[in-house]
Amino acid sequence: MDVSLTLWVLTIVGLCALIAVDFFIGRKPHDVSIKEAGIWTIVWIVLAALFGLGLLIWGGGQPAGEFFAGYITEKSLSVDNLFVFVLIMAKFAVPSQYQQRVLLVGVLIALVLRAIFIAAGAAIIASFSWVFYIFGAFLIWTAWKLIQEARADEEDEEFEENKLLKAAERRFGVADRYHGTKLWIEQNGKRVMTPMLVVMLAIGTTDVLFALDSIPAIFGLTQDPYIVFTANAFALMGLRQLYFLIGGLLRKLVHLSYGLSIILGFIGVKLVLHALHESGVHVPEISIPVSLGVICSVLIVTTITSLRASRKQAEAAAAGDRDDTSAKSDIDV
Repeated sequence: MDVSLTLWVLTIVGLCALIAVDFFIGRKPHDVSIKEAGIWTIVWIVLAALFGLGLLIWGGGQPAGEFFAGYITEKSLSVDNLFVFVLIMAKFAVPSQYQQRVLLVGVLIALVLRAIFIAAGAAIIASFSWVFYIFGAFLIWTAWKLIQEARADEEDEEFEENKLLKAAERRFGVADRYHGTKLWIEQNGKRVMTPMLVVMLAIGTTDVLFALDSIPAIFGLTQDPYIVFTANAFALMGLRQLYFLIGGLLRKLVHLSYGLSIILGFIGVKLVLHALHESGVHVPEISIPVSLGVICSVLIVTTITSLRASRKQAEAAAAGDRDDTSAKSDIDV
């Protein structure tokens, strides 16, 4: 797409306006209900769909298809982020009424950092077409790593602070408790960070690690920086509500890692084929409609098999409890 500076400015202003509305509505600390989270999740999805339809009307089928494929991919990868967000919230013992504020600011930090990544990625791709080989190989390796981690089935995973976060804590110090929504306080004559600021930075900077695979993945679907940025923005901005909506269901998505590994591996192969095509090698290229179909199909199958597996595990656990109760009753008799 030939995107003018004016359109870029209008898009960013529009996104900032949406974020401001979201912040205004959720400015008062409170426990987010399932109803509230569900309504706003639908709102963000509808807004993304309307934006995609706008691309279809003004840009044609190709940009719209690339946006929807990128948005769905980023959305599915962002669900994986929620597992880590749950760990971060638990580690820092964030009070439930403050979690929505933490996520809002943390996602904003992540969005700014991703914008930097996208700009850098677009510049590199424009100058060095061979970088597609690196992106493709990295995604295939990440897919294999996800499968290995899923097969390892590590349940006692804990969040570990990154070096940047630890350095900030050592430099500024951290208060021993939360002080409402304050980010800085005076303690013993020294200005220190509150745990609220620390957990916001933890969520924002941790997302950078996820961007290492999600940014190459979406560049495998489109090389248009405008589409890459907007797809990431819409996927991230609805992440806060999604956290509260499906937070309790995350453990039931037992096959999510396998599904994401298939998607990343597929896009990795697509990138390698694209790189070979750019190098003059006659190889088939995977179209956007095919990519969109594969991504949606994998997510649907993964969700169905995950819910079935979770239900069987729950039934087996319930049967085991009944057997234990029956055995105990026999002993008592």
